[in-house]
Amino acid sequence: MEQANEVGTLIDAMAEQLRTQIAARKLVDPAMVGIHTGGVWIAERLHRKLGLNVPLGSLDISFYRDDFTRIGMNPQVRPSDLPFDIDNRHIILVDDVLHTGRTIRAALNELFDYGRPASILLAVLVERSGRELPIEADVIGRKMELGSGDHVKLTGPDPLTLELQKTA
Repeated sequence: MEQANEVGTLIDAMAEQLRTQIAARKLVDPAMVGIHTGGVWIAERLHRKLGLNVPLGSLDISFYRDDFTRIGMNPQVRPSDLPFDIDNRHIILVDDVLHTGRTIRAALNELFDYGRPASILLAVLVERSGRELPIEADVIGRKMELGSGDHVKLTGPDPLTLELQKTA
């Protein structure tokens, strides 16, 4: 569907949107956190492009999901890594695909277990149709209207590509 150079173009557009949001909100020394796995891949690139001073953090939200019975446990649970204090910090939360909103809800729950951020700005590579929770991204690489059985998946880490899987 999207080749690596096209995903790179989306990430460049996201970086520009983030620069604008950071300036408009007057965010001082924001920290970036990627959600495993695709969100971390996107966050690594955005973190470099923005030249953020705070080290990049990562979340594995496997134990915070509310839909274990539907999707099953993730056999490759990774530890979360937040090498900074969450309290009163502006956080840029990054994920690859915003679909139902449940992954973001789980990430927010985990972040709040570490502390109380001053604000959270959500950046996603793809925002697709099918929201189940009232969660909205602040920065979006691309919006897609997909059928309920269709899926979009980021593969990587090098190169990063988007794959669209349509149901027949």
